Amino acid sequence: MKKILYNVLWLGIFLISVGINAQNTKPLIQSKLEGKVTDQITNEPIIGASINIKGTTHAVQTDLEGKFYFQTGQRYPYILIVNYVGYKTKEVTVDGSPVHIKLSADVQELTDVLVVGYGTQKKKDFTGSLSSVPTELKSLPVLSADRLIQGGVAGAQVTQSSGQPGAGTSIRIRGGTSINAGNEPLYVIDGFPMYNGNGTTNAGVTNGPAINPLSSLNPSEIESIDVLKDASATAIYGSRGANGVVLITTKRAKKSHLAVNYEAYYGVQKVISTIPVLNAEEWGALKNDALIDSGKAPLYTPEQLSELGEGTDWQAEAYADAPIQSHSITITSGNEQTRILASGNYFKQEGVLINSGFDRFSGRFNVDHDLTQKFKLGVSLSGSKTHANVAPFAVINNILGMVPVVPVRDENGNFTANSNYGSPVANPIATMTEQINETNTTRFLLNGFGEYKIIDGLTAKVTLGADIIENKQNQYIPSTLYEAPVGGSASKGSLESFNWLNENTISYKKKFAENHAFDVLVGYTQQKMNSESFQAGSSNFASDEFTYNNLGSGTVISTPASNATEWALQSFLARVNYGFDDRYLFTFTARADGSSRFGENNKWGTFPSGAFAWNVTGENFMKGIKEINSLKLRLSAGLTGNQEINPYQSIARLSYFPYVIANTKVTGFAPNSFENSDLGWETTTQYNAGLDISAFNNRVSLTADVYYKKTDDLLLEVPIPYTSGLDTAFQNLGSVENKGVELGLKTLNFVGDFEWTTNLIFSANRNKVLSLGNGTDFYIPVNPATPNIPSGIVKVGEPLGSFYMYKYDGVFQEGDDFSASPIANTKPGTQKFKDLNHDGKITQADDRTIVGNSEPIFLASLTNTFRYKNFDIVLFFNSSYGNKIFNRSAADYELGTGFTGAYATLLDRWTPTNTDTNVHRAVEDPAVVLSDRYVEDGSYLRLKSVSVGYTLPKKVSTSLGLSNARIYIASQNPITATSYSGYDPDVNRNAQNTTDSGVDTGVYPGTRTVLGGLSVTF
Repeated sequence: MKKILYNVLWLGIFLISVGINAQNTKPLIQSKLEGKVTDQITNEPIIGASINIKGTTHAVQTDLEGKFYFQTGQRYPYILIVNYVGYKTKEVTVDGSPVHIKLSADVQELTDVLVVGYGTQKKKDFTGSLSSVPTELKSLPVLSADRLIQGGVAGAQVTQSSGQPGAGTSIRIRGGTSINAGNEPLYVIDGFPMYNGNGTTNAGVTNGPAINPLSSLNPSEIESIDVLKDASATAIYGSRGANGVVLITTKRAKKSHLAVNYEAYYGVQKVISTIPVLNAEEWGALKNDALIDSGKAPLYTPEQLSELGEGTDWQAEAYADAPIQSHSITITSGNEQTRILASGNYFKQEGVLINSGFDRFSGRFNVDHDLTQKFKLGVSLSGSKTHANVAPFAVINNILGMVPVVPVRDENGNFTANSNYGSPVANPIATMTEQINETNTTRFLLNGFGEYKIIDGLTAKVTLGADIIENKQNQYIPSTLYEAPVGGSASKGSLESFNWLNENTISYKKKFAENHAFDVLVGYTQQKMNSESFQAGSSNFASDEFTYNNLGSGTVISTPASNATEWALQSFLARVNYGFDDRYLFTFTARADGSSRFGENNKWGTFPSGAFAWNVTGENFMKGIKEINSLKLRLSAGLTGNQEINPYQSIARLSYFPYVIANTKVTGFAPNSFENSDLGWETTTQYNAGLDISAFNNRVSLTADVYYKKTDDLLLEVPIPYTSGLDTAFQNLGSVENKGVELGLKTLNFVGDFEWTTNLIFSANRNKVLSLGNGTDFYIPVNPATPNIPSGIVKVGEPLGSFYMYKYDGVFQEGDDFSASPIANTKPGTQKFKDLNHDGKITQADDRTIVGNSEPIFLASLTNTFRYKNFDIVLFFNSSYGNKIFNRSAADYELGTGFTGAYATLLDRWTPTNTDTNVHRAVEDPAVVLSDRYVEDGSYLRLKSVSVGYTLPKKVSTSLGLSNARIYIASQNPITATSYSGYDPDVNRNAQNTTDSGVDTGVYPGTRTVLGGLSVTF
């Protein structure tokens, strides 16, 4: 026993000595490894990536240049595990140094965090309906952010108001909810809410389409665009959430070394199409026929007709190839404490219509600074200055209406004033060359915040912001133009607005007992806007030299006008998110808004919502279904509001009226509106059911939603008895519903060196007027462009945007009964309309009917992205099906009077030798009779964009002194398949007017563009 203990003691001493010797021995270095980790697409260094030797605890992180260094006892070869947030984890076998590792973005992880109202939320925990503009579309070269939404968001219908450079768009999220109030969504840019109506930056002097307020924002500055759609998502914005909310987040710097990025593109635009019209000889024959029909002598002999030839092609004279270009520089830098982004942009788009165009200078400065680990500060500052030469509304119709026998200039080289063969038409080339019609806007948007972490999970945040706008407009119509008054006319206008915001929120995020997660937000906000404007003008100048710069030299002074308005909004808000075991998710939201726009008895409204989501894949019964990666079911319901009417509609107002008494002009005032103390919000109730599913290793993802929206207490402009001295007044009457379905499907078709992804978006909405109040069944809205010829109707049981007119029935033939015709001097070849009530006569009261509407049956888009090594190709298709367009211009230029230019369809007009036609005869009758002959199918399928890009290999870019470089060529709107006979089925002058949408009254045409661009980073 003693011997055994003796041997054990010596063994222990031996082992201890070996251990001590091992601890003092220097490690044996088997290998040293240097490397770099970069983004697979951009070749930008990835900072803070983790690199671990598989099977060991040895790990390092990349530095500010994406570099790392290993000194290890491991022998080559060994496996590195590389991971970083937002990228796919990668395993790399290395057998030597150095090594260059490229990580590819993990799309699933990148989209895991959503920007929601007043914060962010993990996608798996989100209970509402939200769509984000895909990365492939965010990089499209466009003028403004709202155009990126078209085809990129399910349930969003985007329509251009004009092809005029800088012009705005109309966006309907899940249909139009209002008849007389605003229907545009609320935009929130870096936390600052704003409305994008046409009057936001319009001083009221320029004649033509309003310039888009969002054109002040450079799209290349945008990090993300997220659209909130259901009540659960939008109720946090309360009285402004009924039409949806568009959240725009700009780029911010991260921890990185100094980087400079330059992006540019240059292209050429062409008019997307032209309209076939009669040439000079064809028009001359039409003129002769119309004169003969009236019993007059023809204007031209056969010999003179043949000598007329082609004549002047006014469209060819007016439209020309036009350049477009953009240049942006972005500088970023950051460390652990401060991150800074500064950028500048110059954008210039010349219009395809001569002497029209838009240019923008803009800059941005975003800073984030951590004063301490608990206290953070941030600021977003952007400024822009834009200038637009605007085409007057009448110019497009004048291009179509000019008679082709009239030259652009006379024999002396001066512009021909007009064509006057019965209806005078001003020379549009002279108008665009000599008239000044411009708008200039300076805009600053500032939003700063301070955020303090009180305790773990409890954070207080205070935001202060301001939106400052100055819009100046100038117009001068020289005396040489036909449309000018004697001596010419000049006008100037200015609008200044100051919109300030203060938001104060406290949020609390905490997880209890592993299974209970809370995210609570409460806040108080206040916002106020002040706006002042004026317009002044005069005419009859001795000289055109001063243009609009010397109004006092005009001998006829126009009555000046000035205006000042303000509105204010105070709000209390709260939101509670609760999740149990990451499976059962609940959201409760409420916002109380007090608005100065409404009556004394109804200034405050409360807008609650609730939602539930079930992460089904968290259940035990799903664990055996490996093909499904995630499955979530969603339900939501809630109330949102709409306050978008002009201020002061609820109070009694007076207006100025001049009177002449005893040959003396005196001033008087009379009531302009009555007090309505009960005027309040439009309220939209919305129900939503949806699912999100991802399957087959996240290679197939589907989002589907069905919804129902009902808007009550419409802010309706109601006719009142003329004995009151007024025409209309705002009241809360009527209701409108929208219901529909939305689908978003994304597939990753191929992976590896060759990648192919597909995004399919589909939506269908059905709109219907449910009530107009007071037993009213319908009313006829007035089109401002054609006030004497109404074309639409608002009727219970029908959608908004319905067209109301006669049904065309061809033309009268010999032997027909002409007595029912509403047209004087009816004879063979006259237009014929259907007698709907079969009373033997055609009357407006009894024989007009709804002949279609501007609502599409469905919207769809398809994006395919292909990548092979350093090459990428993106194909983006967009479509609308089933909507109708009232082609008002066709109704004007198919009259066949010979007074103006005419559409080529009149080549098939009725004549005694051409009776088998539905085109009426030539006749000197300028009265337009509206019928469904001019209501056309507005469906289209468009290749919206195609681009081919190439990213330079790292060795090449490095040899050029660059960290990344990409070049590309692209084409926008290269192909459009449509039966619509106008310029463009995707352009609508009255796009923001729900009751008059889908009417083409001679809109500036859209363009096709071919361009090339590059992006380089130093």
